[in-house]
Amino acid sequence: MKEYKVETLIYYSKVTLDSKHIVKSSKKEIQEKLDIMSKEGWHLVSTDATNFGAAVYIYLYFERDLP
Repeated sequence: MKEYKVETLIYYSKVTLDSKHIVKSSKKEIQEKLDIMSKEGWHLVSTDATNFGAAVYIYLYFERDLP
């Protein structure tokens, strides 16, 4: 049997000429979240992203086997 979990990360846009500023600033935090979840036995199975106003929402979907 599987157990599932969703983690949501939120990033806000800022006024800049760098159109990839969210990608650049979010990489470290996303990698840290993946490392933590992996140590707890979770496996990343899917991702999704959406925006609302000045915010970008990144969803990380994990699963792991129940003991």
